Amino acid sequence: MATENTDFKQFEDEQNSDGYKVGEKKTVDEYKKLDAEDAALAKWKESLGLGSDVLPLEFPGDKRKVVIQKIQLLVNTESKPISFDLTNEQTIKELASKRYKIKENSIYKLRITFKVQHEIITGLRYVQYIKKAGIAVDKIDDHLGSYAPSTKTKPYYEVELPESEAPSGLLARGKYSAVSKFIDDDKTTHLTLNWGVEIVKK
Repeated sequence: MATENTDFKQFEDEQNSDGYKVGEKKTVDEYKKLDAEDAALAKWKESLGLGSDVLPLEFPGDKRKVVIQKIQLLVNTESKPISFDLTNEQTIKELASKRYKIKENSIYKLRITFKVQHEIITGLRYVQYIKKAGIAVDKIDDHLGSYAPSTKTKPYYEVELPESEAPSGLLARGKYSAVSKFIDDDKTTHLTLNWGVEIVKK
């Protein structure tokens, strides 16, 4: 696990060296108080998803800003997606020891379902390192976008990552481990997952 942390430390150092500074953010309540009598500003806030129908927190005192609810692994050789319920702490813990089987040469992608609360999240990204037998074999860094807090009309967001093809051949088959993180422009890590797959023969 130490090498995985080193991989992400190197990634974060690269991101910090780009010189980009994120502007000061405001919470939903702070936005609501901005010139409450200004009709034009009220319309602008509505366009950002900061209207009166913002959903309450998942539970009182919940400090999370991005709540990853579910990840689905969609594989073209499977009739149903492989779903990870990330609202369950036990499921998250069990993911590290499980390996979901994917046939070689199959096409797969991830579908991520999440909720945003407290404030607008900018530059959300999905970063993942994949290893086989302790050796790094791939890195994914996908931009998911920027999102306003979830509302009654838009209770959650759903994003699909680009498709990938599973490797094939005797040397490619076997178990792969992955460590995935959801990171935003503030370098805040909203969730870290340890999980994996096993590439099997057709």
